[in-house]
Amino acid sequence: MTITLYHCGSARSFRPLWALEEMQLPYELKLLPFPPRVHAKEYFEINPLGTIPTLLDNGIRMTESSAICQYVVTKYGPTPLAVSVDEKDYGPFLNWLHHGEATLTFPQTLVLRYSKLEPPERRNAQVVEDYTRWFYGRLKLLNEKLGSGAEFVCADRFTAADISVAYALMLAERLGISGEFPPAVADYWARMKTRDGFKRAIAAQGGERDVGAR
Repeated sequence: MTITLYHCGSARSFRPLWALEEMQLPYELKLLPFPPRVHAKEYFEINPLGTIPTLLDNGIRMTESSAICQYVVTKYGPTPLAVSVDEKDYGPFLNWLHHGEATLTFPQTLVLRYSKLEPPERRNAQVVEDYTRWFYGRLKLLNEKLGSGAEFVCADRFTAADISVAYALMLAERLGISGEFPPAVADYWARMKTRDGFKRAIAAQGGERDVGAR
């Protein structure tokens, strides 16, 4: 097995990094400056989009953070991080796995772009405010799940779906928009940060880093 992960500090590539560390799989980490499409143009030879992450595994190339998590936990299991097709929560597992990216992370990318990435003259406080409120609105389903007393988002255990969802909360914290997390969401995020796999992933990237984007 030869897994290589291209990663920027605390970017979406943190999802597969966290999954690899939870499973304690061997991998090679390639740390890049953010954004690599500007500061590491040779990376276009690896990923023509210049986006993060890219995972290479024996001739397979993947670029979607949640899909990489699903790939790693299903291919290199068995692991409790995966939910199998014969478990009752297989559907919710897939839904939460992709909810973390498609529903929760999307509005944050606009906050990131128009608060940090655009040149000062193109930054837009109204866009930042609007999409911050949109992100808070999209926490409703997660808050409903956790408010019912659930410790995890599905299957009564920590899974790759929790990695996907919790990364969105990590990104919110890094963007400075976590102050209005509902109590159940804030408690969940605090629990996720105590996991050894999370701590190892933070250490692997050299500690806390500036947030990036896919």
